[in-house]
Amino acid sequence: MLAYVFWHRPRVDVERAGYERAQLAFHRSLSHSRPQGMRCSAMFKLDETPWPVHADAAGEAADVAVDDFYEDWYVLEDFTALGVLNEAAVGHGHRSAHDDAARRFGAGAGALYALIEGGRSEGEPLAPLGEANVAIWVARPIGAQRRALEDLLGDGMDPRHASLWRRQLVLGPAPEFCLLLHEQSVSDQPAGVAHTRLPAGWSATVIRRQALWHG
Repeated sequence: MLAYVFWHRPRVDVERAGYERAQLAFHRSLSHSRPQGMRCSAMFKLDETPWPVHADAAGEAADVAVDDFYEDWYVLEDFTALGVLNEAAVGHGHRSAHDDAARRFGAGAGALYALIEGGRSEGEPLAPLGEANVAIWVARPIGAQRRALEDLLGDGMDPRHASLWRRQLVLGPAPEFCLLLHEQSVSDQPAGVAHTRLPAGWSATVIRRQALWHG
């Protein structure tokens, strides 16, 4: 299971409500005529970004309000489905919605993640992505030695209401791991991503998200 994650914000001269409507129309279009291999999509409004605003991939000034940022998840079966989505997004049936959203777009960054743990119970489908309104982004400092942390980061999470993802491709300033949690499963930070468990220099940033779409 893969997820293409896209962080984005409107141009400074674009009204936020109109930008949200255009983005949601694109998600509805994909849901109405779902590209082969796409499981679902979701759109969240962020309280903060997983990296400092001044690190925006577009290199723009850091005078943009944090709550102008959004985070989209497109859950896919495999890499083939990623290619299908890429073609379908600007193809017949979706082009108008895509182009309307693109006209309002200001800047963004993206990355590809793979599901490595959780997200479902035995034999059950992926838990509803729109309910995962807490994301814990785990990053390592530049130059730090890579360590196999998958077996540790999932400690203390409920696999029925949480999922652990690892970055596959870097298309911007994306952290290496993401632990998604459903609100009802969050009492405190799971043991696997506690600061006392992470290697020196690694960080875990907790971000609450408001779901605007899931389908």
